[in-house]
Amino acid sequence: MELPLSSRQENLRSIYAMLTAVAMFSFMDTSMKLLSAHYPAMQVTALRSLSSLPLLCGYMLYRGAFKTVLRVRWPMHLFRAALGIGMLTTFAYGLQSLSLAEAYSIFFIAPALITALSVWVLKEQVGAGQWVAIAVGLLGVLVVLRPEGAGFLSLGGLAILAAASCYAVSAISARVLARTDSTESMMFWLLTLMAAGALALCYRNWVPVRAEHGWILLALALSGFFGQLAITKAFSTGKASIVAPFEYTALAWGVAIDWLLWQALPDGYTLLGAGIIIASGVYLVRREAVHVEAEHP
Repeated sequence: MELPLSSRQENLRSIYAMLTAVAMFSFMDTSMKLLSAHYPAMQVTALRSLSSLPLLCGYMLYRGAFKTVLRVRWPMHLFRAALGIGMLTTFAYGLQSLSLAEAYSIFFIAPALITALSVWVLKEQVGAGQWVAIAVGLLGVLVVLRPEGAGFLSLGGLAILAAASCYAVSAISARVLARTDSTESMMFWLLTLMAAGALALCYRNWVPVRAEHGWILLALALSGFFGQLAITKAFSTGKASIVAPFEYTALAWGVAIDWLLWQALPDGYTLLGAGIIIASGVYLVRREAVHVEAEHP
């Protein structure tokens, strides 16, 4: 059935928003990789949260969103903050030794992990085809992690895999939390609690921030903030099954940035594994769309 013109326009705008979000998050990750060469991973997590918090507060003041910010489920927010700290810290640690393309290729397993977790946490039904896609995605991760033995299961690769796992659990908890709490309060408390927690964990080993890194912190703040707005816009106006696959364009950004800044290109194993993981993820997204439309035509 052909979509109405208005629906096609909304989906097209959502695709543009997703492409913008992916570009912004790629710049954010580049900033984190640059900072991780000079500061501990936990401090990079604190800097990521602190840099974007003023922009988020200004946005919430503009929208008058602080009225309900205290009426939240605190245990769930604390849990998500702990996951966020774990995700950003392990991701920053992995970027110390991996290229962006390699990190993205491993991180792309997150949609498969979210699907698997939804069975136990949200009691959703997952068919045999989806379990096969999850297994294929995990196989793709093993390919990226170098099956020939050299560097197999490296600390950097395992750190990115841990980051993807934290992200998947956080995404599931966000779906539960969204039933009672507003999006603005979820964003505010995630950044605030992450900043407080990361600062408490890294203050003893804090490395003074150098003035020449101010432009990197500015890029980190702006890219993280506008990326979050863009991805929220993408999923709030367009069909997830149409919008979500464009998240994989991050690999193209990763390859381009790796080449421009570090003159590095992904090897055959990275590209092969990324292709397997992306194919698995696209199948899972499309399969979910078919399932939803069958229940609610």
